Amino acid sequence: MISKIELNNVPSYKEQAVLETDKKVNLIYGLNGTGKTILSNVLYKLEENEVCIIKGFDPSCEMMLVYNQKFIEDNFFEPEEQNGIFTLSRENKETRKKINELEKKIQNLKEKRKEIEKKLNTEKESLDKKEKEAENEVWNIKIKYTGGDRVLEYCLEGYKGSKDKLFRQLREIVKPIVNPQENIESLKVKLQSISGDKAKKLDELGEITFSSPSVETETLLSKQIVGNENSTISQLIKKLKNDDWVKTGVKYLPKEPIKENASCPFCQEKTISIKLIESIKSYFDDSYEADIDSLNTFSEEYSGRVQSIPKKEIFESCPKFEQYKNNFEIKYNTFINLIKGNKGKIEDKINSPSKSVILENSSEILKELNEIIQKINNLVATHNENVDNLVAVKDGIKETFWQIMRWNYDQIITRFNSEKVSSNKKREQLNKEIEKYDLEIKEKEESLPVLYQQTKNIQEAIYNINNGLSNLGITNFEVIPADDDMYRIARKESEKSKEKVFSTLSEGEKMIISFLYFIEQCKGKKEATETKNKKIIVIDDPISSLSHIYVFNISQLIYNEFFNSKPPYNSYEQVFILTHSLYFFNELIKLSNKNPKKPKKLFRLIKNTDGSFFDEMRCDEVQNEYQAYWSIIKDDRQPEALIANCMRNIVEYFFAFVANKKLSDLFNSTGTLTDKRFQAFYRYMNRESHSDSNNLYDFKEFDYKIFKDGLKELFKETGFGDHYNKMIQE
Repeated sequence: MISKIELNNVPSYKEQAVLETDKKVNLIYGLNGTGKTILSNVLYKLEENEVCIIKGFDPSCEMMLVYNQKFIEDNFFEPEEQNGIFTLSRENKETRKKINELEKKIQNLKEKRKEIEKKLNTEKESLDKKEKEAENEVWNIKIKYTGGDRVLEYCLEGYKGSKDKLFRQLREIVKPIVNPQENIESLKVKLQSISGDKAKKLDELGEITFSSPSVETETLLSKQIVGNENSTISQLIKKLKNDDWVKTGVKYLPKEPIKENASCPFCQEKTISIKLIESIKSYFDDSYEADIDSLNTFSEEYSGRVQSIPKKEIFESCPKFEQYKNNFEIKYNTFINLIKGNKGKIEDKINSPSKSVILENSSEILKELNEIIQKINNLVATHNENVDNLVAVKDGIKETFWQIMRWNYDQIITRFNSEKVSSNKKREQLNKEIEKYDLEIKEKEESLPVLYQQTKNIQEAIYNINNGLSNLGITNFEVIPADDDMYRIARKESEKSKEKVFSTLSEGEKMIISFLYFIEQCKGKKEATETKNKKIIVIDDPISSLSHIYVFNISQLIYNEFFNSKPPYNSYEQVFILTHSLYFFNELIKLSNKNPKKPKKLFRLIKNTDGSFFDEMRCDEVQNEYQAYWSIIKDDRQPEALIANCMRNIVEYFFAFVANKKLSDLFNSTGTLTDKRFQAFYRYMNRESHSDSNNLYDFKEFDYKIFKDGLKELFKETGFGDHYNKMIQE
């Protein structure tokens, strides 16, 4: 059953026009030119439709039968013989019973299949909803990394414009076994270090060399260096343990030979004699001096090596230094303090040769310091390699980026994958059930044509059409068989003649015979193999060329066949009837009211400057033609010629048939209607006839407000102002 019809960008329907219904009977009223024929033509060629959306219609089990001018042309003007209508023979009761039972079973199976299909669609919609939710969560990757610094935005190339594509990309990645060691920040640092101006190679740092380890193990430093023990003064110096003090004072002894005692550099008394000087000098012999010279050499060598150690700033200038800064500073400071301490100890030894000193070994701490430098150089080497292989490095960063994303969003991916597996199992089972029903339906439908062939008969259709003609008082022509399943129209006085009788019929007769033919087509089947058992009927103005004497008959035909039909013979799913005649429209409403259990919907099809549109009506809103004219002139969007013509109809109807006044008398007054402002209105209304269509299209002086005011003045001056006010306000 059709639930909604949407028309857009179709001639007459400039904007979207929507007809919504949930009823079997649908009656549509509209003046000529409002778009009824366009709607019926679209429905007539539904398979070629590209401009109309129809919801609720199921072509697999429903068929649409449309009566309009196209139907008449296709069935009567072109072919000489009309297609025979296949109807079920009432005499063959046993076959009919089998067909009805089989069709009922098929329909029951289709209903069950629909229920399963509904469950299948619900399950699919549920999974689609869950997928959309997961896609929205994963979309945060795009939002986060295509904003801000955008360093890693290139990793998302190809996925920035589609949520589902990004989600599929993440799902296709195998989850890493362990959490990737690198993080997003380290990837950014790596990429930035080889991008732009930073894409330059770095120099490696040199290791620190300190080639004086032998000094640190020299035994002379621990030796107590003393003078000659055979000297006459040696026992005294040894007893006083003041070798270093005496040695320091030697430089103050007189350098030249003296004739008398000189002043002592220690006590400043005249106690220094030549003999004492000789004794002191003999104490500090060549062996002593040699040891002292060796100490001075060690000191100079060690001090030079200390001075050659590179400054810390040299290492800090390397861009890769920062990662090992803390460890480097600890080891570097420890090493510098150690060798400076050793240097001080050597100087102390020189100043106090008799003192034993031991130096600390610097080789171990130097080794640890150089190991840190090597680690920095490893980073430098990696950086230089990355600069040489920029494309490969970026690819590697991209791969790691997606590994991190897959790990971070694993909970979402795992949850959805689990939901999808569960949903697939349910849908697989439902699809199997549908296949089972399809197979069963197919088997039963294949059995139907065999039964149909047994009852193929067009005689009943011929009888019904001829009986319908007779009931309408048409007796000068009838329908006769033409072949096994064909028939044609023939004059009764020349039944065997092959002349094209249809072309000689009046417009009214053509419409009646074509409508009776249409009814038989709706009652039966076009082809013996036809299996669709639900029918939607569309009838476009079946009384457009008929006089009023036939309107009641056609209304009764429609009521008996389509409104009040009962299964199993003529059961219709839905009926749409379009008409321009208010009388016919009212007749259909009255007839449909006989069966309140089958509710109906009423629509008015309206056309103005915005195009055609549907307006739902209530029964109490249905107007007569006079009221319809007033509703049109109140809408300033209606075509100018239509408004003007409706005003003439109102004037003619009211004053000629109600007020019993002649039109010419109305405009012979000397009132306000003779004002220059109303001249166009005056001329148009005072013309003798409004039936000539040229009156509509030659009229070029139309002004809506002036014409409306003119109509008001006309009613006011003739004493019917209250009637105007009532009608214009309703």
